[in-house]
Amino acid sequence: MNEKWLQWAVELQSLAQAGLTYGKDIYDKERYERIREISAEMLADKTDIPVEKVKTLFCNETGYQTPKLDTRAAIFKDNQILLVRERNGKWSLPGGWVDVNVSVKENTIKEVKEEAGLDVTADRIIAVQDRAKHNLPVYAYGVCKIFVLCTVTGGEFAENIETTGFAYFSENDLPELSEEKNNEEQIRMCFAAYRDDNWVTMFD
Repeated sequence: MNEKWLQWAVELQSLAQAGLTYGKDIYDKERYERIREISAEMLADKTDIPVEKVKTLFCNETGYQTPKLDTRAAIFKDNQILLVRERNGKWSLPGGWVDVNVSVKENTIKEVKEEAGLDVTADRIIAVQDRAKHNLPVYAYGVCKIFVLCTVTGGEFAENIETTGFAYFSENDLPELSEEKNNEEQIRMCFAAYRDDNWVTMFD
């Protein structure tokens, strides 16, 4: 978010979306729609992503703009953390976007089942982080990442469309991470929370 042009584009999009939501005058709404288009054109010009794709990713919501929620499950066995292997060969904590019809807790449990085949309980919140402060590449929309300490109660891996397997790793022998989802700093944070019965939730 150190890129000024990106900050401006994100703010323009947010202001335009609020205007489209709360504005009453038809002419004002036309102006807000144009501001929204300009923000998408700025992103497309700077990133070489087709403007229509930018609009789909960046200008597809209604209502007051707020960050998206992403949950990540931290599961341990024998002082090792569980990571799932994505189809690109990189590794991440099981997780994903929070669906509109489930809670953060329910989503964490659901994502582990879908990606690792395991049944878990979601026990403690490790951290609530602003993704822009921790992960690259920078996204053109806000993301709030919630890391949850979980305990396995059963299940086994099943083939699925998102992951090709899972394994447990020690803190000093991590594989190539999918860093847009979780980086080494965040994995080490999960290890620290696992070892500390009195862990205090971290938040940005």
